[in-house]
Amino acid sequence: MRAVVKQKKPFLSKKHKRARYDFALTHEHWTLEDWKTVVWSDETKINRLGSDGKKWVWKKKGEGLSDRLVQGTLKFGGGSLMMWGCMLWTGPGFACKIDGKLDGELYVKIMQDELLESLAYYGKEVDEVIFQQDNDPKHGCGKAKAWFKDQNLQVLQWPPQSPDLNPIEHLWDHLKKQLAQYDVPPKGILELWEHVQKEWDKISPEVCQNLIESMPRRIAALKKARGGYIKY
Repeated sequence: MRAVVKQKKPFLSKKHKRARYDFALTHEHWTLEDWKTVVWSDETKINRLGSDGKKWVWKKKGEGLSDRLVQGTLKFGGGSLMMWGCMLWTGPGFACKIDGKLDGELYVKIMQDELLESLAYYGKEVDEVIFQQDNDPKHGCGKAKAWFKDQNLQVLQWPPQSPDLNPIEHLWDHLKKQLAQYDVPPKGILELWEHVQKEWDKISPEVCQNLIESMPRRIAALKKARGGYIKY
């Protein structure tokens, strides 16, 4: 045995595992063609001064501390922004910066604007796709449910505590890695959003497709784990 750092994942109760296992059983026969019809969505936080995780750098033997080896911190942080985005098999959809608190009313506005514009951009009708969202209360509020019903847009029944099933989580990772390549951090949140928009627009359809192609494997792993934790 060897010591390892515990991975941080959402807590899974017996109820959560049961719901996840049921989801795996329901979708175990979905083919890649089925998953291609899903529009994946989520929100994420982006820090102005990089991610909250560890950063690694090569260090020569005997080398002393220098700017290259130190990740500077600020007592009050460097600020961050929240964004919403989606992706389809054909590529990334429209994204937006979330100003203020994201409630049901603002979420419906994002659906009306960015989601429908994404479908229109790729020539998709609402009856040709299935929309994925997690179980955040604002996603399932009355206003959102009414909007989805009015649009006749099918919403994928998503299991709780399951970011490991959503391939867009890895799209966020891809985006943040690209943002980390800038030599000089953005001077403020407005410049950070400019960087985000620039890198988001660079995301190719192949990046999205490689992520979505993993869905049959994720479902198989989830079934094998009987709703428990999987590696994704």
